[in-house]
Amino acid sequence: MSDEPQPQPQQSDQGWAPREPGQGPGQGPGQGPAPMAPGGKQKKQKRKRTGWRRIIPTWRMVLGTFVTVILLLIGLFALGYYLVKIPPANAAATKQSNVYLYADGSQLARDGEVNRENVTLAQISKDAQHAVLAAEDRDFYTESAVDPKAMIRAGWNTVTGKGKQSGSTITQQYVKNYYLGQEQTVTRKVKEFFISIKLDREKSKDDILEGYLNTSYFGRNAYGIQAAAQAYYGVDAIDLTVGQGAYLAALLNAPSEYDVIAHPENKSAAVARWNYVLDGMVKKKWLTASDRAAVKFPAPKEAKGSAGMSGQRGYLVQAVKDYLTTNKIIDEDTLATGGYRITTTIQKPKQDAFIEAVNDQVMDDLDKKNRKVDTYVRAGGVSIDPSNGKVVAMYGGIDYTKQYVNNATRRDYQVGSTFKPFVFTSAVQNDSETQDGSTITPNTFYDGTDRRPVEGWDGGTYAPENEDGVSYGDITVRTATDKSVNSVYAQMAVDVGPDKVKQTAIDLGIPSNTPALTATPSIALGPAQASVLDMAEAYATLANHGKHGTYTLVDKITDGAEDVPLPKQETKQAVTREAADTTTSLLQSVVDGGTGTAAQEADRPAAGKTGTAEEDQAAWFAGYTPDLATVVAVMGQDPNTGAHKSLYGALGLPRINGGGPPAQIWAQFTKSALDGTDATDFDLQLQPGAEEPEVPSYEPPAEPTDTGGQDNGGTTTGGSETPGQTEGQTNGQTQGQTDGGTTTDGGTTTDGGTTTTGGTTDGGTTTDGGTTDGGTTTTGGTTDGTTTTTGGTTDGGTDTGGTDAGTIAGAGPLNRPASRKP
Repeated sequence: MSDEPQPQPQQSDQGWAPREPGQGPGQGPGQGPAPMAPGGKQKKQKRKRTGWRRIIPTWRMVLGTFVTVILLLIGLFALGYYLVKIPPANAAATKQSNVYLYADGSQLARDGEVNRENVTLAQISKDAQHAVLAAEDRDFYTESAVDPKAMIRAGWNTVTGKGKQSGSTITQQYVKNYYLGQEQTVTRKVKEFFISIKLDREKSKDDILEGYLNTSYFGRNAYGIQAAAQAYYGVDAIDLTVGQGAYLAALLNAPSEYDVIAHPENKSAAVARWNYVLDGMVKKKWLTASDRAAVKFPAPKEAKGSAGMSGQRGYLVQAVKDYLTTNKIIDEDTLATGGYRITTTIQKPKQDAFIEAVNDQVMDDLDKKNRKVDTYVRAGGVSIDPSNGKVVAMYGGIDYTKQYVNNATRRDYQVGSTFKPFVFTSAVQNDSETQDGSTITPNTFYDGTDRRPVEGWDGGTYAPENEDGVSYGDITVRTATDKSVNSVYAQMAVDVGPDKVKQTAIDLGIPSNTPALTATPSIALGPAQASVLDMAEAYATLANHGKHGTYTLVDKITDGAEDVPLPKQETKQAVTREAADTTTSLLQSVVDGGTGTAAQEADRPAAGKTGTAEEDQAAWFAGYTPDLATVVAVMGQDPNTGAHKSLYGALGLPRINGGGPPAQIWAQFTKSALDGTDATDFDLQLQPGAEEPEVPSYEPPAEPTDTGGQDNGGTTTGGSETPGQTEGQTNGQTQGQTDGGTTTDGGTTTDGGTTTTGGTTDGGTTTDGGTTDGGTTTTGGTTDGTTTTTGGTTDGGTDTGGTDAGTIAGAGPLNRPASRKP
């Protein structure tokens, strides 16, 4: 037999067939032999990936890619570590100055003086050290020099434009402060990363912490914790207490913003950060819980500006800094390194005119030796060009080196009745109606009875008091505005909707986060604590026919030869022109014959509103011409404690109201600021039905009285406002009764005449006249079984009459609806 293998039979469709030579089991003709592994074993055939499986990487590909990336990162790290050197100290250690210019290019101020005193770590109290660690980097002594996760997050947020982010360790912050700069770029962060690692290998943790505490900026131009301890508490760093150290540590997060003296409105946020620091100290066992509970917030001392910032310069520079940082044009740390040339919008002639007006009308008349209340007097003012939103003048206080807080930008005083125009603007904007369905216009009638509960409000009873408890009866919106009648405007706020009133105020320019800006009926009386600057922006919107553009304090910034980009100034129609212009018409009446007649001294067409805060703690006048919107406030503050104080008796006057010194400052400033320009009339487009009816002309008294003036703003007490009596007028009709005779119950009023306000008589005679502006009277009602005489007043004459609301013998005031159609 042959040694060659014989063909084996294999099954075919027809049966068994012989197997071809080399053909393995299960193979048909032409399939070829199955591969054999060494040793005679059959080798498994590799299957090819088909379909969607081809796009999924294999584990070998994933592993290879991962190893490659790791090797690449190691290579890049090694290269970066080798190439990045620790540089010499940056410009922050030898800080440059920023130069501030007036709009005409002349120098306003230079802030180049650096307040820094380096100290050793041993010269800083342990409490202060621990407070800073609790605030900025609680694991500083145990962690590495960098936090990669925080670095990646910060880098990503910078690249994607989410703004300044931080999560850096104290080592990284020290590198940024001392060796690099404050710019938020990926390149700087990469350098910061490698320098921090090298520095951590070359210096001890104590050395790094000491350097950080000596280079950090704490606000008030204080660089380093020793300068900060002196600036805020007048002590050395070694003497800082737990509470003081915690407050300075809190400042590192927002140096100027958390200065509770410069920005009292931010105190709650500053205290919250302070509590965070203390809680962190307890968590790290640097402070016991019992000691923590005993720590009280240590209010810093009143700040004193540097000599180079005396007068108005310091206020203006700080306002510009706040504008730049708030609008994220330049962050505070970067601005502090200096080297910027900043051209402001402040016009020097107008700025000088503002200073002169405040001095002439207020400061020169203070007698601080004989009248303690005169030591409380503060003043703030802002003037804006309504056509472009530029702040052309700002009065911050008597002197930045003596009164550190800028009275023009602070947000802690009530605006009083200067808020009332926003209620009416909202009414026109929203086509609002009274409770009986009448469209609200200047000529719509409302019930001005004192303490009349508002109708249509389901949030509880609200019955605001009018100034001196005066009841007016049925009066028009225009008259209610002239006399600042609280009961009318509280009802109007309900008719419009407090939420709509709030939104209109925000649209006009009042910040949405303004303290005490709440959607309740009391919003009409002005408990909101907007700044003078905020109010000037809102009134500028009214002056600009309802077009709102965010204010600006800066025209141009250069850093060396390069311009720093500024936000584009855009205007929008915040409210309709009819709403703004009709409000202007209403406010013209206030100047022509209401509480703001002192503004007539500007010799310009003018519109404005007076206002007074609770307990006479602040008096306001907000007004505008077609060319200039200006707001002035006179405030009361204890120079030692910072507490708000009443101004009763200041300047030798019984009270300070908006129609007095604030309106007088406004008039003098406006006249001087617009001197040499042509006076222009308001170009108004009024809502239908807003035309003013014919009324007798009004002649203001030759000598304004000190005690007059319907609340040039009113006061707000728990949502209730108490306005004052109109200057030179008696609107104080009080109700009196006689039994068989005549009782007069009134007071001396305008033009040397006497108004006797009567009531009803029982079996006698009731004379009923009531007084109105210019000597016009209204007729009263009748009483049962009596004779009614309708009287009239003449200059220097006597008016005997009843209350405007009227009384019936033995009865109370007549019940009237909140409003009625004319």
